[in-house]
Amino acid sequence: MKKHYLDIFSMGNLIGLIILVFTLNSCAETNSERDYYQIKVYHLKDKVQVDQVESYLRDAYLPALHRAGISKVGVFKLVEPDTITGHKIFVWTPFKSLLELNEIPRILKNDEQFQSGGSDYINAPHDAPPYDRIESILLYAFSEMPNYAAFKYDTPHDMRVYELRSYQAATEKLLDLKVEMFNEGGEVKIFQELGFNPLFFGKVISGNTMPNLMYMSTFADKDSQADHWEAFGMHPDWQVLKKMDKYQNTVSKIEKFLLYPTNYSDI
Repeated sequence: MKKHYLDIFSMGNLIGLIILVFTLNSCAETNSERDYYQIKVYHLKDKVQVDQVESYLRDAYLPALHRAGISKVGVFKLVEPDTITGHKIFVWTPFKSLLELNEIPRILKNDEQFQSGGSDYINAPHDAPPYDRIESILLYAFSEMPNYAAFKYDTPHDMRVYELRSYQAATEKLLDLKVEMFNEGGEVKIFQELGFNPLFFGKVISGNTMPNLMYMSTFADKDSQADHWEAFGMHPDWQVLKKMDKYQNTVSKIEKFLLYPTNYSDI
């Protein structure tokens, strides 16, 4: 009798394990349909640090990510430098899964070209670090735009305007409603219809201003940016959407960063 119970128990465990594996595989397949994005923000105190980080990104980090199969990495700087908080460099990287993101440190550690090309940065002494801090933000792509889209412009890099926006919400529930407003409500479609050429839309799943979402629109120049936002404000669908009761008070704070891509950025 005892053996009979053990057999049943073992069979139950086996069935449970099969169900768990199937569920995890299904989740992995679902997740792979939508991108994950990491935004690293390098906080820098002076031009020495700026030059050192840029040299590392240009000559070591981006080439290593390319070798790892990540073909498009965006590197951006502020259109107007922040005189209060110092210099910033934004590095945007897309991933097909969290597993891919998790594998990058191991890949870089074993990449001899990276270790050699980035030696000054990697082996910087404690009393002369290449940056003050690195801020890291992790996002999950919206269902309405599950994958990023890169656009080409003929204007010089430093004339282009890539607008990164962060919409904070007072609560998680209100953030979910704002994400719904973008997806089911049609806000993403308005951006696309008007030619904002968005690089991505994503919900922040790890960051220092949660709950929030972020997205980036891209423009050939400042005039184009201004014209597009004017058209957005007058769009009839937006006029209806912004007045809907269910979407009121979904944004408590907006932060925007006007950026331009460096000449070695892939985006």
